[in-house]
Amino acid sequence: MSNTGFGDCGTGFALIVVLFILLIIVGASCFF
Repeated sequence: MSNTGFGDCGTGFALIVVLFILLIIVGASCFF
């Protein structure tokens, strides 16, 4: 974790969202 004290929670949430979207895309490509 970075000790910048700025955007840690935001960047973490964005990273989770991006990983979730990538997971959906990979799953969709596997199904279709």
